[in-house]
Amino acid sequence: MYLLGFSWGAGSSAYQTEGAWDKDGKGLSIWDVFSHKKGKIQQNDTGDSSCEGYHKVKDDVSLIKELKLNHYRFSISWPRLIPTGIKYHINEKGIQYYDELIDHLLESKITPIVTLYHWDLPQVLQEKYGGWQNISMVNHFNEFANLCFERFGKRVKYWMTFNNPWSVAVEGYETGEHAPGLRLKGTGAYRAAHHIIKAHAKVWHSYDTQWRGKQKGLVGISLSGDWGEPVDISNQKDIEAAERYVQFYLGWFATPIFHGDYPQVMKDFIGRKSNQQGLGTSRLPTFSSQEKSYIKGTCDFLGIGHFTTRYITQKNNPSVRSSSSYFTDRDLAELVDPRWPDPGSEWLYSVPWGFRRLLNFVKSQYGNPMIYVTENGVSEKMLCTELCDDWRIQYYKDYINEMLKAIKDGVNVKGYTAWSLLDKFEWDEGYSERFGLYYVDFRNKNKPRYPKASVQFYKRVISSNGFPNQREVENWRRKAVETCSSSNQLLAADPLTSHMEMVTEIVVPTVCTLSILLSAVFLMFLLRRRN
Repeated sequence: MYLLGFSWGAGSSAYQTEGAWDKDGKGLSIWDVFSHKKGKIQQNDTGDSSCEGYHKVKDDVSLIKELKLNHYRFSISWPRLIPTGIKYHINEKGIQYYDELIDHLLESKITPIVTLYHWDLPQVLQEKYGGWQNISMVNHFNEFANLCFERFGKRVKYWMTFNNPWSVAVEGYETGEHAPGLRLKGTGAYRAAHHIIKAHAKVWHSYDTQWRGKQKGLVGISLSGDWGEPVDISNQKDIEAAERYVQFYLGWFATPIFHGDYPQVMKDFIGRKSNQQGLGTSRLPTFSSQEKSYIKGTCDFLGIGHFTTRYITQKNNPSVRSSSSYFTDRDLAELVDPRWPDPGSEWLYSVPWGFRRLLNFVKSQYGNPMIYVTENGVSEKMLCTELCDDWRIQYYKDYINEMLKAIKDGVNVKGYTAWSLLDKFEWDEGYSERFGLYYVDFRNKNKPRYPKASVQFYKRVISSNGFPNQREVENWRRKAVETCSSSNQLLAADPLTSHMEMVTEIVVPTVCTLSILLSAVFLMFLLRRRN
């Protein structure tokens, strides 16, 4: 399948890769403070030095060139540019760093795709205002975005306001697993999301009125979404629960941006439960009619981050105020098939067919917008990582293939971003999980990078602009693993594929597969998600 004008890339984010947490005038971010608190991160890891990307611009751009990427997605650290988050002091050394990165990419004919907010809020704004719980963030974020447009907009033509705001809201302000670590159950996530959506719209309008005419760029947002498949496709309640799962996840943000308001199912469920709890108003905030028309249509392209799928079934949760939360508001249970491969993160199962279904859902729900896949990839969770990452090659092959099928279905996908370029700091999991195409030796202070076998495979996908035929693709895979010779391997580890059953076909659940699911109920649990 030949894709005209399709863009292949890889991604990263500032806090996960830059390091230099206190260098050259950078201010504190909420993640600097959160990761320095004992017990918040696996093995008390921090992103203080991470991949030292701040000091390795030329090295990393040469890796990007080596991969022959068309684009590179990265984020700008707000506190690196504006240490206090409030625009009376600009850190020119921070500007210089991103200038250098953008210039090196463009010299190498690589398109920069830039995220403005990938979770690293300036700590001052958290302490002074309560972060995304406060409406004042809308104006502060708009000032930061305008600084970026002013300084970088002549060279950057693709902007994303936020990366995965679901995680910012739910894990930052509801479960407390992520910075700033607040547990405001039942209200915190909804309030944070409300302000994030308003901030996104304000930045889009700022670009539209002040910068678009001269810079000719595009502004979108990157939303994450797992697919939800009904456990029993003949059961109307399961069908509705699966739809609700996706609406409470992707739809929470996409529906206001494309249609002007929250999904009706969120308004109905949260409103009803709030009423049953004796509250005068819904815990889900409301948009005024002016706000609805202001927010609607504020998306030049939609970024989609996708990793995995869940089976969903109806589950009634009691409407008790003390136990109300985003999760109980949905009245559903998430299940996994124990046969799905799960090489790394506990939440990340390889379920390729869900990707095509999610992309088609976006097409039908939001008027077939221009889509860039902004995150897709798989981790491994091993003390010793081997460079022969056969399971990652399998994951990319299967997921890219489902994306290509979606394009054949008529979904308007214009680009694909492998997640991620490098192994990096994985939030509350620290360095215990690795998503990179390139292995990073975090024990060495120079943080050297080594290509995994998946680098060779992904290079061939890019140079062929997709998959030519099954035999050729199998050949790529064999060659990629062969090049990963023993001299090129780090500390030995059991090949993961030897104890991992690759699922080649998923049968739609029947009574038989349902009984398997139920008999394996001890393996099925509610799972957290990541970026």
